Amino acid sequence: MKFTHTDSPHLEEISAITDDNGRYYTTPEGKLPSVTTVTGFKKSKFFAEWRAKNPKEAKRVTRRGNTFHKLIEDYINNEFNITEDKDKVRPDILELFLQLQPELDKIDNVVALEVPLWSESVGLAGRVDCIAEHDGELSIIDFKGATRSKKRADIENYFLQATAYALMWQDRTGQEINKFKILISCEDGEVQVFEGQPIQYTKQLYDTIQEYKESLGLFA
Repeated sequence: MKFTHTDSPHLEEISAITDDNGRYYTTPEGKLPSVTTVTGFKKSKFFAEWRAKNPKEAKRVTRRGNTFHKLIEDYINNEFNITEDKDKVRPDILELFLQLQPELDKIDNVVALEVPLWSESVGLAGRVDCIAEHDGELSIIDFKGATRSKKRADIENYFLQATAYALMWQDRTGQEINKFKILISCEDGEVQVFEGQPIQYTKQLYDTIQEYKESLGLFA
């Protein structure tokens, strides 16, 4: 399959730094915390403890995520041919990819892929996985690899991430995006597609941003 890419506005590159409070980006509008740091800060203590107890598995999961995302990016950029290139991919990553491929093949008219976004009014910065049509709907699309299938109630931070990207995209380009889709390929063999509307999560996102700032004493 060949993916169609449409013209998108030029967005200046941003650089990331990490300190004790998480990841930040240096943007044309100043230093802003990353989307994932803020939306995941309530779970950060739990995951820090888990990584400390499970260092080998933590490294494996991180490596899996980076490799899986790069493979999807290459595929959507028409740079990965399954027939010719599959032997170059680790079997576990290839399996996750092949599971998700039917959903990936519903993507077309790609507007943005791994592009930087930031907004002073939202107060966040980050890199969006993909903005494109999925099943004919222009959407914020996020790709996830997982060890096991997820419950919707456990991944609200994913929905807040997607909402943040929609708001920042509108701030940067003026284009409104009314849908997000989270595509998850799980090692237990399940493929999950979660979808929603940014407007449903905007208030919760801003509440979470404020809680994050208060946790750092910024409103003391």
